Amino acid sequence: MRSIWVTFSKEGIHYYPGADTNPATATGDEYDVSFLGYKHRHIFHFKVWIEVFHDDRDIEFIQFKRWLESLYNEEVIQLNNKSCEMIADNLAEQIQDRYPGRFVKISVAEDNENGCEMDYPVEELDGPNLEGTEDNDGPDQALVDVFESLK
Repeated sequence: MRSIWVTFSKEGIHYYPGADTNPATATGDEYDVSFLGYKHRHIFHFKVWIEVFHDDRDIEFIQFKRWLESLYNEEVIQLNNKSCEMIADNLAEQIQDRYPGRFVKISVAEDNENGCEMDYPVEELDGPNLEGTEDNDGPDQALVDVFESLK
């Protein structure tokens, strides 16, 4: 697959609801991350790959980067309870709306230290499965029916 990628960073604030009270996160020992239950700041680092179909600026990457940055036009983005994975999912929806039919991959990292990497394959369209529709006696009836319905 042929793709381009761009990077950008954005200051943001988020929190992990319940981290301050959940026994799995508020452990009271060296693994305690209860502080995540309160709003805190990160520099979110994004790296976005998108499939292109030829080698001559199918998607011009500076324009692509500027468009992505425009989606986060607040000086400090308020992400509420969104995890890096949720942020990537939301961004993928925006990209797929603007650039349908392309594989997308997104990395979102907090302070370029911890994060996620998510793949968004092209969704296959529903339609008749024409594999194995031919036998020794000629085309399968399902294939004949499809072509008959197009007349």
